[in-house]
Amino acid sequence: MRTSDFHFNLPEELIAQSPAPQRDQSRLLVLHRVSGRLDHTSFPDIQAFLRPGDVLVLNDTRVIPARLRGTNPRTGGKFEILLVEENDTNDWWAMMRPGKRARVGTGIAITGRDADTGITATVIETNDEGHRRLRFRGTPDIAKALELLGEVPLPPYIHRDTPPGDADRERYQTVYAHRMGSVAAPTAGLHFTEALLDRIRSQGVQVCFTTLHVGLGTFAPVKTEDLAAHRMHEERYELSPAGAEMITAAKREGRRVIAVGTTSVRVLETLAADPGGIRPGSGRTSIFIYPPYRFKVVDALLTNFHLPCSTLLMLVSAFADPGGLRGRDLILSAYAEAIRARYRFFSYGDAMLIL
Repeated sequence: MRTSDFHFNLPEELIAQSPAPQRDQSRLLVLHRVSGRLDHTSFPDIQAFLRPGDVLVLNDTRVIPARLRGTNPRTGGKFEILLVEENDTNDWWAMMRPGKRARVGTGIAITGRDADTGITATVIETNDEGHRRLRFRGTPDIAKALELLGEVPLPPYIHRDTPPGDADRERYQTVYAHRMGSVAAPTAGLHFTEALLDRIRSQGVQVCFTTLHVGLGTFAPVKTEDLAAHRMHEERYELSPAGAEMITAAKREGRRVIAVGTTSVRVLETLAADPGGIRPGSGRTSIFIYPPYRFKVVDALLTNFHLPCSTLLMLVSAFADPGGLRGRDLILSAYAEAIRARYRFFSYGDAMLIL
């Protein structure tokens, strides 16, 4: 299949710019893969599609306030800094705008609320992706200062006239976010409330947590027409022995494993073990899932509506027809119905359950 096979036209007004007023007020489109049937419902009604014994796998990563602002004390030029990955304390890879002015040796004074913070960063290296490696000074650990200085790193398709505020800081985070490390939210989980999760547990569904720290690559376009030539970004993951045992037991007993989000899918399929189980572990995954792909662990998937020609759309297309090629048509047909019914798309949008 080709990248252009995953294109669709989306009215701009359906790109959600803000979250629903409450976490569980989103709409839910349910796709039954075998029949192709679609059900329209509200998100709390997801309970009707869950069964006792199911294992719901959630990504407990926490988004860091990764966007900083600074100035060049020598020229007065302003910089926007988006922290990408920590190498060590006060040592980070970052994206910078304007990048051409961020040469090796450039010093930057970090500002907060338009005031000098006493924290500086120096560009010490660049890489082939155009990222800058920064060394911070003036703070014991810039990671611990981000809650006061940083801004929520909203996706590039969410437009704000002013920097993201407190509402985004609260809503661009799952209620179970625990482990700091992402620069983008695992957005399928944004719809859950603690109360809804409690009700799901009470109906006999097991809840399991894994961690995948979402990187900027989740928004990176596929630049090759041949899917096999695309190189997927790496992301850090972890699954505990207890979580692996819960999932392996479910597979052994014929119970369903339901992944919440494409990030959870990537961890589970990375750690899949034969026959029919999963091993615990941590590391970095660059798994790229696109049709045809036969899933080893995941039996159902909760996800949001994704960008045209994105790796996320390719993954859900593969899931709609495991091992086959008709999943793209199923997903694009479901997306056409979602557009007709005015569902909200992308990170702050509505949800889709694929059974």
